[in-house]
Amino acid sequence: MADRPVLEITDLVKTFGALRATDGVTLDLRPGEIHALIGPNGAGKSTLIHQICGTEKQDSGTIRFAGQDIGRLGVAERARLGLGRTFQVSSLAPEFSSLRNVMLAVQAKAGSSFRFFKPVMRDRGLIDQAMAILERVGLAGRANIPAAELSHGERRQLEIAIALALGSKAFLLDEPMAGMGPEGSKRLTGFLHILRHEAPILLVEHDMDAVFALADRISVLVYGRIIATGTVEEIRRDPAVRTAYLGDHA
Repeated sequence: MADRPVLEITDLVKTFGALRATDGVTLDLRPGEIHALIGPNGAGKSTLIHQICGTEKQDSGTIRFAGQDIGRLGVAERARLGLGRTFQVSSLAPEFSSLRNVMLAVQAKAGSSFRFFKPVMRDRGLIDQAMAILERVGLAGRANIPAAELSHGERRQLEIAIALALGSKAFLLDEPMAGMGPEGSKRLTGFLHILRHEAPILLVEHDMDAVFALADRISVLVYGRIIATGTVEEIRRDPAVRTAYLGDHA
């Protein structure tokens, strides 16, 4: 079915001692949508993302991606299935240029990420693929700049470029607007509007202007539990959400 969820999370539980970081979380991500996950600091958002991408194992519950139960798979296996993630703290190869970072991802997608004995930087086919992806995210003009010298916003764009190069079928974006100024947030918001047509996005974000501009649906996580899921207007009007998180943002 065309509208079958790409990602389905059901009754997910993760405890750390007496703390239930996720407490029966159920949500899904549908084709072509941006589903925003919001909530106060300490609500369990990052723990939930860690469980989805495989860096934390759930205690119970199921995670299905592209119709497959991925709860027992490792991070690399989930990435190979097409689960793409960007991080709160950028995790690029800082000494490599933007172009080389994306070329490595293209190589990894092809199953040949360590071609040490071939002059890969002169491989025209590989360069063309990587440049086309950099063009899509607006970084073609920064192709030869080391990742360490990019601005914060540019590093987030590069992370998305790498996820695209890996052929991601869904994106987990963990606070992509963090550290950006108004202009950077505006540019990234425009790009994410386009990116959703490539693959759906589960967006964790504190910038409520961006969330309200982007989200098709919003889920609100408070103390490890989803207290509401709905459209932007439904979430704005929900009295429990206003009390727990939105306040004046509503």
